[in-house]
Amino acid sequence: MNEVKAQAKPFDISKAEVWAAWVKVRGNQGAAGVDGVSVAEFEKDLKNNLYRIWNRMSSGTYFPPEVKAVAIPKSGGGTRILGVPSVGDRVAQTVVAAHLSDRVEPVFHPDSYGYRPGRSALDAVASCRQRCWKFDWVVEFDIRKFFDTVPWDKIVACVEAHTDARWVVLYVKRWLAAGLRMPDGTTTERLEGTPQGSAVSPVLANLFLHYVLDEWMDREFPGCPFERYADDGAPRTQQEVLM
Repeated sequence: MNEVKAQAKPFDISKAEVWAAWVKVRGNQGAAGVDGVSVAEFEKDLKNNLYRIWNRMSSGTYFPPEVKAVAIPKSGGGTRILGVPSVGDRVAQTVVAAHLSDRVEPVFHPDSYGYRPGRSALDAVASCRQRCWKFDWVVEFDIRKFFDTVPWDKIVACVEAHTDARWVVLYVKRWLAAGLRMPDGTTTERLEGTPQGSAVSPVLANLFLHYVLDEWMDREFPGCPFERYADDGAPRTQQEVLM
């Protein structure tokens, strides 16, 4: 009977993976998504909620709800839109993020610091400070609207290069295409980008930038070290400023 049940699930996702994801989401806390369910409310019916996520993910029938858009003031003026998934969706995203992280962390560049285990912004600053004494020029950059404009096909290609788990690719595609519920109640359909604030976006962003920036820098400018924290970075050189 157990074998029959196992065969009925097309995707091999364990309940332990879902539980580990929940523990991480609970530790991070965070606001409720479009359904208005907080972490505390989700936990009131925890067994059924986690079973529902596991059952749908392992059967291929999990479809993410819309992402709640929250406008955050920027220090230089204006606002930045952050995407807040529902608590349950954060659990599902964390399952996929953990799967990907296990496979891509060993290949990531040593000077990539953003949203990686055991690394922090202070580590990036420490490396930057040390190198400032050795080089003549430092160029600080921030990729404009990176999270809003990163191309989906390129992200998916990067994911496919590092896992043969069809369910990971399937759910990454669904999360990328999830609608963004704006503060006025309307829904914005997106054709590119991955919302800042989602649990899976950091590993997707790092994976994309690993290929288009980190490896490019090593290949084209091997004598120009840099530090990167997500879409911010600081390359340096002794002879000329990179343009």
